[in-house]
Amino acid sequence: MSTSVPATSGPSYELEIGGMTCASCANRIERKLNKLDGVAATVNYATEKAKVTVPDGYDPKLLIAEVEKTGYTAALPAPKKPERDAAASGDEDADPELTSLRDRLRVSIVLTVPVIAMAMVPALQFTYWQWASLALAAPVIVWGAWPFHRAAWMNLRHGTATMDTLISMGTTAAFLWSLYALFFGTAGVPGMTHPFEFTLAPSDGAANIYLEVGAGVTTFILAGRYFEKRSKRQAGAALRALLELGAKEVSVLRGGVETKIPVEELQVGDEFVVRPGEKIATDGVVVSGTSAVDASMLTGESVPVEVGEGDPVTGATVNAGGRLVVRATRVGSDTQLAQMAKLVEDAQTGKAEVQRLADQISGVFVPIAIMIAIIALGGWLGAGFPVSAAFTAAVAVLVIACPCALGLATPTALLVGTGRGAQMGILIKGPEVLESTRKVDTVVLDKTGTVTSGKMTLVDVIAEPGTERDELLRLAGALEDASEHPIAQAVAKAAAQETGPLVVPEDFANIEGKGVQGIVDGHAVLVGRESLLADWSQHLSPAVSAAKAQAESEGKTVVAVGWDGLARGILVIADTVKPTSAEAIRELRALGLTPVLLTGDNEAVARQIAAEVGIDQVYAEVLPKDKVDVVKRLQSEGKVVAMVGDGVNDAPALAQADLGLAMGTGTDVAIEASDITLVRGDLRSAVDAIRLSRKTLGTIKTNLFWAFAYNSAAIPVAALGLLNPMLAGAAMALSSVFVVGNSLRLRGFKSITA
Repeated sequence: MSTSVPATSGPSYELEIGGMTCASCANRIERKLNKLDGVAATVNYATEKAKVTVPDGYDPKLLIAEVEKTGYTAALPAPKKPERDAAASGDEDADPELTSLRDRLRVSIVLTVPVIAMAMVPALQFTYWQWASLALAAPVIVWGAWPFHRAAWMNLRHGTATMDTLISMGTTAAFLWSLYALFFGTAGVPGMTHPFEFTLAPSDGAANIYLEVGAGVTTFILAGRYFEKRSKRQAGAALRALLELGAKEVSVLRGGVETKIPVEELQVGDEFVVRPGEKIATDGVVVSGTSAVDASMLTGESVPVEVGEGDPVTGATVNAGGRLVVRATRVGSDTQLAQMAKLVEDAQTGKAEVQRLADQISGVFVPIAIMIAIIALGGWLGAGFPVSAAFTAAVAVLVIACPCALGLATPTALLVGTGRGAQMGILIKGPEVLESTRKVDTVVLDKTGTVTSGKMTLVDVIAEPGTERDELLRLAGALEDASEHPIAQAVAKAAAQETGPLVVPEDFANIEGKGVQGIVDGHAVLVGRESLLADWSQHLSPAVSAAKAQAESEGKTVVAVGWDGLARGILVIADTVKPTSAEAIRELRALGLTPVLLTGDNEAVARQIAAEVGIDQVYAEVLPKDKVDVVKRLQSEGKVVAMVGDGVNDAPALAQADLGLAMGTGTDVAIEASDITLVRGDLRSAVDAIRLSRKTLGTIKTNLFWAFAYNSAAIPVAALGLLNPMLAGAAMALSSVFVVGNSLRLRGFKSITA
């Protein structure tokens, strides 16, 4: 959990926090730091970072010392290394904590499986099976569960109880009583077995061992913690992916000579060359040359932007046309790309995580279980029973309180739910995501690549009277095929599909800022702006001019075509709506969500697309920072916002939203900044993702309720000293089977497309 940072002046620091195991740890550190004079802090459990603002002259080492007093580790971030650095590349071995969890889990699984098998299958209970169980279970309960024991001790020091307390308490009680029964009771005699006796009868407990409970719970919880930790570690991947978008090298002009240098060495005022197909190295102004720049990754605009001398260009966009010479105006952290990375980081750090339900239950359940155990001990002693019988009843309460099913409740539902999602092309990143889907009431949709295909497509061909449509498309397509412009390629592709193989122009020339001309099949062909045809005294008829004006009013791109001295017609190109988008919008409404269209495109295009798919609320012509502001504005109005997008420009908004869904057909940046990734480019996947997430969350809550109910029902029986070990084992097994069975029902989840 995190809260907002109070307003304060002075420098800010970001601390990397280690040792947190749940959201309450983050709250504890946050409270501790905020008690310091002049310090304002917010701690995020998901990113394992603290943002701290301090007075001028404040030594950050004091912050680190304060965190360490609380029992956790803190450090100022180390200087970033090149991308080949293992930690930056996502190498799992670069994280010692994750590596430790993985090693503990692997060893625990190998040792625990035979322990559980021997305890549950009487046929496997050979003469000295109980001692073999002790040898196998001891390393698991002591070494494997060490992170839980350590966290429980820290909780005890601070007077709190979490899931770790319950795990440590239950596994330790099971282990210690098993040692007592083996060494001082009758459980260690050769040939001892656990018979299946489903009867309630008092027992001194000296013939019973609970090693499978301690080892099993430890292994289950370790598995959940490992996968959670691995998922959390991806919090910085969006920033890495953003920075990877930029060019790595740049051709700088120095003394009229091109020199290749790393982009990090580029300085403001340097002039550099950008050839067709290359990324623009940094923000700058065009010094010479004309081209079309594909800025859709950053701006969301589906139509490439024509640039010429004096026009600004943005780093990481792609030169889709001619050669450009650009003067750098911003470099490093000042570029638009770097600012977007900062937006993503701020949005992620400020996102509050939902506190785990299991921790909330444990916070109440643990003190009650301990109190009942103490009451049982005192009651049996007060009634004059032997110390062994009284102690047996007290320990039985602690053993039955051990959260076997409680530990399974979340991981099993997550495993099955996320597995079913993966089969459907829906990748869910963690349990906190599920809580968000239940509360979402507004879904913000990026236009380009999400609602629409994101690609320029020929949508209409309008020929002048006396001109054949196919002839118009064939000649225009042949000439445009020689151009690298994205609009030209859309025309050429459509012409090839409709009219067959395209002929090669006998002559071709690019007319700066206007279009192209050439000779095709003996015809002098012009394709481009209407002004290009007018230069050759070729004018569109009033009817075709009206059609052109209508198409442009709808935000579509129109090119005029003429040959042999006459205007012959127009070609209309647009970013088309995906066939399934309208159905997806209807399904989102059926889930109780209000759809909102958000785009960097112009108002006319946005309104046209929104009307086509059935969206009423539209935000158009917004820059990446504005997208974040729109999401924040909706959140300030009390809305719980889901964001669906696919571009780099969507990444900050995806991170800011309560729930981020990225189309897997989009950029890595959007995918990493999101909570859910939709592998297919079908917007209906977003509907399935929300439905599946809500269903999985419901299953987790049902599991937690029943796991808690089983334990609660058995505790009074244990307190009365009537708990037969096999009956306790059967009750625990039944609880676990119910939880697993309930989770497995998620395998039958059906897509709306099925």
